[in-house]
Amino acid sequence: MPTPPAAAAPTPGVASPLWPGLLLAAGGAIAFSGKAIIVKLAYRHGVDAVTLIMLRMLFALPLFVLLAWWAGRGRPALTARDWRVVAALGFSGYYLASFLDFLGLQYISASFERLILYLNPTLVLLLGALLFKRRVGARELVALAVSYAGVALVFGHEAKLEGPNVALGAALVFGSAVSYAVYLVYSGEEVRRLGSLRLTGLATTVACLLCIGQFALLRPLEVAWTVAPQVLWLSVLNAVACTFAPVIMVMMAIERVGATLASQTGMIGPMSTVAMGVLILGEPFNGWVAAGTALVLLGMWMLTRSR
Repeated sequence: MPTPPAAAAPTPGVASPLWPGLLLAAGGAIAFSGKAIIVKLAYRHGVDAVTLIMLRMLFALPLFVLLAWWAGRGRPALTARDWRVVAALGFSGYYLASFLDFLGLQYISASFERLILYLNPTLVLLLGALLFKRRVGARELVALAVSYAGVALVFGHEAKLEGPNVALGAALVFGSAVSYAVYLVYSGEEVRRLGSLRLTGLATTVACLLCIGQFALLRPLEVAWTVAPQVLWLSVLNAVACTFAPVIMVMMAIERVGATLASQTGMIGPMSTVAMGVLILGEPFNGWVAAGTALVLLGMWMLTRSR
């Protein structure tokens, strides 16, 4: 999943080293990126997307319930309106976004998936313009053009290698990015009301329950325990190291260095996915992939600077 919504920037006037926050932001970005690698490894053992995402969310559920409880200590109870909003945000930001992402990874490389998801800030910008009539400046339009040119470059290269299913996979992952962007656009008020950690814990708990319920409706329950042992261990690793831990690490980083610097440090995410894809999955790396990745990162840097 992409970076969670930003918390408040660190309190000014208090001198503190930046490196702990930067390390947390970099570690969180790398851990988030590892999710695609783990999913691709699990698919090698014959598991389907519905079962795989259920196992990930099943193992993550206790952690996010604990997070929601811990972050909600001493705070007012949620109203009926809060629960409705949390349910909608959990559906869009974590259930639908995750499920589309897992489906898409069946057809495209982990590196290409991460580049598409990294377009998320551009989608937030475009949704803001469409839904709230926010102005998009010339510099931001140039940044968008550069980023999407990079994705198009990698898409063209991958389509030649993998065939027509690449378009389906790219569309599914792009749909995942759009779904998460909708979550970010509409979660701002709830972040202020509930706090970022509490909202993340509650919304992700909703998504975990939806993924488990989806599996119960679509698959025989015994399927979950007849998967290869490697799939179970990979799902535990995915739930803890690539789902729960990065949320905490990024939030701690934002508290220490602010949202902007943490976001810029997160640029290490796509590069780490490319590296892990090559080293662990044996995915090809050449000039086309390098150029596309560089364009996406450049576009995101330009967008951050322009804003």
